[in-house]
Amino acid sequence: MALPIVAIIGRPNVGKSTLMNRLAQVQDAIVYDEPGVTRDRLYKRAFWRDREFLVVDTGGLVFGDDTEFLPLIRQQAMTALAESTAAIFVVDGQQGLNGADEEIAQWLREQSVPVLLAVNKCESVDQGMAQAAEFWSLGLGEPYAVSGIHGNGTGDLLDTLIEHLPSYDEIEENREIRVAIAGRPNVGKSSLLNAFVGENRSIVSPISGTTRDAIDMLVERDGKPYRLIDTAGIRKKKNVEYGPEFFGIHRAFRAIERSDVVLLVIDALDGVTEQDQKLAGRIADDGRACVVVVNKWDAVEKDSHTIYEFEQTLRSRLYFVEWSNLIFISAQTGQRVEKIFELIDAAAEQHKRRVSTSVINEVLEEATKWYSPPTTRQGRQGKIYYGTQVSSEPPAIALFVNDPKLFGDNYRRYVERQFRQALGFAGTPIRLMWRGKKLRDFERNSTVNRATKVK
Repeated sequence: MALPIVAIIGRPNVGKSTLMNRLAQVQDAIVYDEPGVTRDRLYKRAFWRDREFLVVDTGGLVFGDDTEFLPLIRQQAMTALAESTAAIFVVDGQQGLNGADEEIAQWLREQSVPVLLAVNKCESVDQGMAQAAEFWSLGLGEPYAVSGIHGNGTGDLLDTLIEHLPSYDEIEENREIRVAIAGRPNVGKSSLLNAFVGENRSIVSPISGTTRDAIDMLVERDGKPYRLIDTAGIRKKKNVEYGPEFFGIHRAFRAIERSDVVLLVIDALDGVTEQDQKLAGRIADDGRACVVVVNKWDAVEKDSHTIYEFEQTLRSRLYFVEWSNLIFISAQTGQRVEKIFELIDAAAEQHKRRVSTSVINEVLEEATKWYSPPTTRQGRQGKIYYGTQVSSEPPAIALFVNDPKLFGDNYRRYVERQFRQALGFAGTPIRLMWRGKKLRDFERNSTVNRATKVK
């Protein structure tokens, strides 16, 4: 059984994202003094006592207004409530009760989900009870005076909440594969997420910057759970002003860091841009597995040679992730979308793969036979004594040599190619750590070992 979901519902600017950050004990949801910053459903993991659950933040709920994104935000809130085990209705204790709160309360009373009423912004413990008292009239039971900023009253709220949630022993959760969907604005990231889940999970709009936060969604394929993370479109730093977009891009980078696999979405009509190259470099530097997804392929005029020419150009420009798998899709029509999961599985498996020391040294022995380490003008030649894998995610191999300075970039790239040709590692970066070891120390240790064996 998946983790139970708790929806946070309320009108704009009552502090829903602040309360979510408090309950999840993180600072991931964007908090900014402007209506409409939160637009999609944002999921975060939370714990209280012996219970684990997901809290989902939603956009500010406004009935009777169909301007801009408000109808889409309403749909997102309704979808969040439909999949939730319980809900927290957040109101503003400083502003007091108003008509918008009464409309939302009436709608919530018609739902089958248990609802807890959180009167937020009650920073003063003494005044909090008085601020919360007027909300009894909403007919949703006891109003809990809380402060999302300081944490006042959230313990009492959570004590009541977990009575509606299954216990930890009742939850059977498999290891999720965390997949970040990254790319420039308007390349089709949100459309791809919607194609994966079969619903309008993310708001799709031609307006740049529609997705502002990293949006989590749990899906399952063939019994395997995947946590898909739609991220804000990442533009050039010089074009980004401080505000919601700045925070959204920061969250996108955080999503890449916490993922197992990154889907780097490329617009087939635009081709590979300079910003795509920078993103590819960021993915490689963070050590994440990667699948390059070329979207909008249905809109490209092509013949029998187009796909091969495009792939050759793409790989030459995305040299940072030349080891990644590549797929051409259309998120709008669903063309080849499901095949992406096969590439995700393959990349995730290679990302956490471990290889024995004996196999690594067999590859090194074969590589040095075909191409000996370089020799300096002074006659010093590089020597590789042995190698061993020291970590995974991504795979990291330590190579013990006489002097790392004797191995130039060309030879280091050659050794990496030999590892990839012999062992695979498709879809994941590998780290080669060249560690120096003075020859006399190595020989002395070898002499000691031989002497020990003789004894």
